[in-house]
Amino acid sequence: MIKSGENMMNMKKLTAMLCLGMLVAFSGHSVIAAEKKAAPKAEVAGKAADKPAAKSSKSSGDKAAAESAIAAAESARKKAASVDGEWRDTGKMIKKAQAALKAGDSAKAIKLAKKAEKQGKLGYEQAHAQQELNMPSYLKY
Repeated sequence: MIKSGENMMNMKKLTAMLCLGMLVAFSGHSVIAAEKKAAPKAEVAGKAADKPAAKSSKSSGDKAAAESAIAAAESARKKAASVDGEWRDTGKMIKKAQAALKAGDSAKAIKLAKKAEKQGKLGYEQAHAQQELNMPSYLKY
């Protein structure tokens, strides 16, 4: 049987170990937090120096990439629409991407088209997930 004196000694050791562990954990956290605060400033300075001069977005390679991205977005939109999963803004984004391409802003067109493509894919996945959903009768309309 364990004596109460031994029990008390074990509790003191346990308490001391827990306090020491917490001290180490929290002091390490503040060092990590300080490093994280300092890191973005260094990254921003490095990025500014590493940025190349602005390039023209009217090159044929950019235009072809934008057309390809728009075609992929349209394909994803049609796939989502085939299962009634097209999201509200997907078509609008594709139209904006086409307008940006006509205006000569290939970078904006690619960005919008990729966002629209992602929405198309997510809409398709959502529609399939909702088909398998078993809702209680009181929620069905």
